[in-house]
Amino acid sequence: MLNLHGYGVRLVEGALVTIELAAASLIIAVLLGLVTASAKLSKRRLPHLLATLYTTLIRGVPDLVLMMLFFFGGQMLMNDVSDWLYARFGLDLFINIDAFIAGVLTIGLIFGAYMGETFRGAIQAVDEGQLEAATACGMSQALIFRRIRFPLMMRHALPGLSNNWLVLLKTTALVSVIGLSDMVHVATQASKATLEPFTFMLFVGAIYLLLTSLSEWVFKRLTRKYNAGFAGEES
Repeated sequence: MLNLHGYGVRLVEGALVTIELAAASLIIAVLLGLVTASAKLSKRRLPHLLATLYTTLIRGVPDLVLMMLFFFGGQMLMNDVSDWLYARFGLDLFINIDAFIAGVLTIGLIFGAYMGETFRGAIQAVDEGQLEAATACGMSQALIFRRIRFPLMMRHALPGLSNNWLVLLKTTALVSVIGLSDMVHVATQASKATLEPFTFMLFVGAIYLLLTSLSEWVFKRLTRKYNAGFAGEES
């Protein structure tokens, strides 16, 4: 049994912060991914160019650099804005960048680019013949999306979504560098105070392993659901 030296409650609270951070980041990543995929598939040049620039930038800059840039650079930008408002209008306003919000936005932005590629491939994999047949049957575009396009798209997107989610979940550990009290940050503080880094990092590793294992189980069930009716393709 691990002796957590009274840090058990704080570690559990940190684990909850990690889960909240990952869930909020996933929502932003999925929304950005859908927008990015639509822009890349658009025949209009500007949306396609902006989406390509976005994915290229995210792929080329390390996640840690983006995290620190958004948090520390964002705070410096807000300070400059506050100084300008005071000098221009006499408005004394201080805008503080919250570490949780900065973490959610950064991770969501990073994985929105990867989700975009996942959704783009999934949309392209949908058989247009089925969509044309549904249109010929008089189905509305909303009904076609709900009953045909979305289920078929999800069937192709789930493997990529699963991989992106698992990597996103582990990427949440980066927020410890900006001072957010997730479980990695708490474990780092506890390790320094007790000089027992192995104990606390082992606990953190076990929690991440539990979360990823549970996630894999959920995605396997989703895969069976969306593969229903496709013989020989269930995993």
